[in-house]
This record gives sequence, C-alpha cells and structure tokens, in this order.
Amino acid sequence: MLRFAAGRVLGGLRSAAGLKSSQPMVGAMVVRHSHSNETDEEFDKRYEAYFNRPEIDGWEARKAMNDLLGMDLVPEPKIIVSALKACRRLNDYALAVRFLEGVKDKCGDKTNEIYPYLLQEIRPTLTELGIDTPEELGYDQPELALKSVYDMH
Repeated sequence: MLRFAAGRVLGGLRSAAGLKSSQPMVGAMVVRHSHSNETDEEFDKRYEAYFNRPEIDGWEARKAMNDLLGMDLVPEPKIIVSALKACRRLNDYALAVRFLEGVKDKCGDKTNEIYPYLLQEIRPTLTELGIDTPEELGYDQPELALKSVYDMH
C-alpha cells in the first residue's frame, strides 16, 4: 500500500515538473536468476570449480558455503570434498569443521541415513587433509549441559 502511494506521489511530482520517465513504473520488482535452468551436474561443477579456484579467499569460501547451506539441498560429496580442500588451502581448520556441522544439519530428519553415507564418501579426503569430524572432536555432545532436575537425587 505504501509503495503504491509513494509511486503515485512520485508520478505526480514528475508530471508536475514536466519530467517523463523512460520506463513505466512497476509496483513489483523482477528478480532474475542467472542459473535457473541449471542441471544438477552443472550445479555441482559450478560449485566444484568455485571451491577449486587457487585465488579463493576466506570470505569467498564462507560466502559460498553459506549460500550452499542456505539452499534446500544436501551438497554432493564431491562439492564437500572441494570445500574441504579449499579450507585446507586457506589453513582454516575451524571453517572445515563448521562446514561439516552445517552439512550434518542439512540432512534433517534423514541424518541417520544420509550423513553416514556422506562421511563414507569423504573419509579418504578427511584422512588426507587431517580433518576430524565434529563427532570425533566431541562437538556433538554439549560440554556444559546440566542434568535434568528430575534425574538428580
């Protein structure tokens, strides 16, 4: 409502000033996605190529991981391997562990089915790079969790 009213006021001011807009004003904004017709293989290759760039920096790696984990999908093992290798090139161990935590979270209700498969597929890379999983580091168990008051006697 406010956008419509502001557009009408702006249009009135333009006509009063004698200005003509080169484009008609539209109330809705058009969002264009450059990768909307992308196949799964093209998507995987695009992210692999992005993570495999030798000049990638920490901000770009975090941005790509955030974008990837923000999508409605679980990344393929080859994308995860590329991301872990990028973390190793950046010498950012914490980012690698956090990315693995995010991937586990993306498995959702199927964590018991999908996450073991992903770990099985990326295990050689984890061993090669010397990266431990969050479970191996004990991050899956809360350190300072209090016992339930109903269990205390």
